[in-house]
Amino acid sequence: MEDRFKNIKAFAFDVDGVFTDGGILADLNGELYRTFDAKDAFGVRMAAMQGYPLAVITGGRSESIRRRFKTCGIEPEDIYLGSRAKIEDFNDFCTRHGLKAEEVMYFGDDVPDIPVMIVCGCGVCPADAVDEVKAIADFASPRSGGKGCVRATLESVMRLQGRWVLDIEDYKRMF
Repeated sequence: MEDRFKNIKAFAFDVDGVFTDGGILADLNGELYRTFDAKDAFGVRMAAMQGYPLAVITGGRSESIRRRFKTCGIEPEDIYLGSRAKIEDFNDFCTRHGLKAEEVMYFGDDVPDIPVMIVCGCGVCPADAVDEVKAIADFASPRSGGKGCVRATLESVMRLQGRWVLDIEDYKRMF
């Protein structure tokens, strides 16, 4: 696994079931609410500060998703909402950033993520991903979605690459 981790230059993520436990609350007006793990967000911020290209590719359509990930350092054009063919959005992300698919780590938990997980450099799933995803994932986190899966894996990759370094001045400037 270390070889795969060493070659990663970018990260892309599904949202529901990866950054969240998959639960969604809806109010009477149809507004949807999700709970995110703050440690996962900090891991994404660390990756942003180190200059990794980052993408969110989700079937979710709520603008709250865009707002949440902008606060983590993901550029608005790299937040793909309402994605129904995630491989197309993944390819767009790679093309715009001059990346090869094998240079990107993708986090997914359900069947729509499989096409991306097959072509990316390292497909990661949380411990509670569906069986079809677990069967094709390159790395299955021991942590569940919304419970630090993203942070733990990002930290492992960045430590291996010598890039898990917090510059407090950069952090204050960026966030």
